[in-house]
Amino acid sequence: MGKRYERIEGRIRDFIEQQPVFFTATAPLDGDGHVNLSPKGRAGTLVVIDEQTLAYLDFGGSGAETVAHLREPGNGRITLMWCAFEGPPKVLRVHGSGEAVFRDDPRWPALITHFAGVDGPSARAIVVVHARRISDACGFAVPFMTYQEERTQHAEHFGRKTDDEFAAYCAKKEHVGVSLDGLPALPLPLPPRTE
Repeated sequence: MGKRYERIEGRIRDFIEQQPVFFTATAPLDGDGHVNLSPKGRAGTLVVIDEQTLAYLDFGGSGAETVAHLREPGNGRITLMWCAFEGPPKVLRVHGSGEAVFRDDPRWPALITHFAGVDGPSARAIVVVHARRISDACGFAVPFMTYQEERTQHAEHFGRKTDDEFAAYCAKKEHVGVSLDGLPALPLPLPPRTE
C-alpha cells in the first residue's frame, strides 16, 4: 500500500511532473483559524528544484492564505498533494516547510528562471517547499478523469494588465494583504518585478 521516500527522484519526480493539477494545504497556528486548501494548475508553474525542494508560482486572482500561513512566525507548515486521475492509482504527498519569496527578494531572479515561458505579470510570489516527509498511498478510491487541456482565462486576463495595474488590483482585493484570520500575507503595495 503506502510507502515513504527519502528523496524526490526517479518515478516519484516523474509522477509529480506529469500531473496537470496539485493541491496545497496550510493552516495558521491558532486552532480556531481557517485551514486553507487550494488547487493549483497551469502547466510549468511547479518545478522540482532538487531531491528535497519544490517551488511553484503564486499568482494573483485569489486571496493569500497560503502565503500568510507560511509567513506566520513559528509556522511555515505546508502539504502538497497529487492524485493520479489517469493510469495506475496513486496519491502522493509532500509534507514540508515552505516560504514565500517575493518579487523584491534577491533570490527572485534566480528562482524565476525555473519557470521560463509561464511567468506573467500576475506572479506575485514563488512558494519554495522543503520536503520533510514524502509518501504515497494507494489512491484506489480516486476516480478516473480525463485531462482535456489547460484553461487559458487566467493567463489571458492578467496578461492584459501592466505591472502597475496588477499591483493596483492586488491592493484593492480583500484578503491579499491580510489573511482571513488577520495574519500578514502579501506585502502591499506589491513589490515591483525584478528581472
